[in-house]
Amino acid sequence: MHTTPIRLGLRENFGQFSLLVLVNAFVGAMVGLERSILPAIAEQEFHIVARTAILSFIVVFGVTKALTNYFAGRFADRFGRKHVLVAGWLVAIPVPFALMWAPDWNWVVAANMLLGVSQGLTWSTTVIMKIDLVGPKQRGLAMGLNEFSGYFAVAGSALATGWMAARYGLRPEPFYLGVIYVIAGLLLSLFAVRETRHHVAHELRVHHPATNDEKKLTQGEIFRRTSLTDRNLSSVSQAGLVNNLNDGMAWGLFPLFFAAAGMTLAQIGILAAIYPAVWGASQIVTGALSDRIGRKWLIVWGMWLQAVGIGVTALAADFRGFGLGAVLLGIGTAMVYPTLLATIGDVAHPAWRASAVGVYRLWRDLGYAVGALLAGITADLFGLASALWLVAGLTLLSGIIAAVRMNETLA
Repeated sequence: MHTTPIRLGLRENFGQFSLLVLVNAFVGAMVGLERSILPAIAEQEFHIVARTAILSFIVVFGVTKALTNYFAGRFADRFGRKHVLVAGWLVAIPVPFALMWAPDWNWVVAANMLLGVSQGLTWSTTVIMKIDLVGPKQRGLAMGLNEFSGYFAVAGSALATGWMAARYGLRPEPFYLGVIYVIAGLLLSLFAVRETRHHVAHELRVHHPATNDEKKLTQGEIFRRTSLTDRNLSSVSQAGLVNNLNDGMAWGLFPLFFAAAGMTLAQIGILAAIYPAVWGASQIVTGALSDRIGRKWLIVWGMWLQAVGIGVTALAADFRGFGLGAVLLGIGTAMVYPTLLATIGDVAHPAWRASAVGVYRLWRDLGYAVGALLAGITADLFGLASALWLVAGLTLLSGIIAAVRMNETLA
C-alpha cells in the first residue's frame, strides 16, 4: 500500500521519472539494433531482392506493436502499469538470440513480431507512467524527455550496430548488445520502478472532480472519440499514423537508397543514426516549447518539415545531401512526436487517458506497416525515388489536415 504523500510534477517525482527515462532508453535501443543492418542482412545473407519482402519485418513489427499498444493502455488501467512494463521485457528476451541465429528470413520476421509486442507494452507504459507522474503541467517536457531517451538510444544503437557490422560482420556480434539491453531493462523494471496508478487517483481527486459520464465511457466510446469523433484526438491519430508511415519508409528504404548511391556500410550506419539522433535530442526543446507556445502549429509545421526532409533526401546524391535530409526529417519529427502525446494528455480525461494513449499509439504504429507496404510496393513498381516522393506528399497532406481540423489544446 502506498503510504508516502502523493505529489504531481516532474521535480516532485524526479527519481522515478529519471528511472523511467533510463528504462525507455533501453526500450529504444532494442529497435536501434535493427535500424542500420537488417535490410543488408536480407540482401546479403538471405538473398532477398524484392523491396516488399525485405520490408516484411517492418510490417510485422508495426502491426504487432500497434495492436499491443491498444491493449497495453487497457491492461495498464486494469492490472497496473508496472506489471505491463515487466511483461514487455519478458517478451523481449528471445529477440536478440533469434536475430543472431536465424537460419532463414522467417525467423527474423518472427523475432520482429516479438519485438513489436515488447515495444508496445514497454514504450506505451513508460509514456503512461510519465504522464501519471507529472500531472497537468509540463506534459510536453515530460513527453520530450521520454521520446528523447528512446530515440537517442535508437540512434546510438544503430550507430553501434553499424560500426560492429562493418568491423566484425553482420551477425552475430552486433546483436550481443541486445542481450545487455534486455537484462538491464528487465532488472530495472522489476526491482526499481514503482507503480503510478495512485498518482492518477490523486489527480482525479485534486484536479478533476470527475463527472459520471466521463467515468462511464466504454472502450468503444474511447476508441471512437480518439479515432474519429473528437476533432483534436482524431487529428492527432492521423498525424501519428503518417509520421510513422514515413518512419517505416525511412527505416526500410533509406539504407537501400543510400547503398544504391554508393554509400558504404559504415556511412549507412552514420546516416541511419543522424535522423533518430536529431529527432531524439531535439525533443527536449520541442516538448518544452509546446508547453509554452501550444501544440497545434508545432504539429502542422513539423509534418511539413518532415516532407521537405524526405524530398531533400530523394534529390540528394552524396553523403552531405543525405545527411541534410536526415537532419530536417529529424527536426520535423521532433516537433511532432512529443507534442502529439502531450495533446492526448490535454484532451483525454484521466479516467480514460491510458486507454486513449493506447488507441492513439495503435493508429500511430500501424503507420509502420502502412509505410513499409506502401513504400515497398511503390519501390518495386516505380523505383526507390518514387516511393520517397509518394511518402513526402502524404506527409505534406497530413499537415494540411491538422491545420484545418485541429484546435489548440493547451489550456
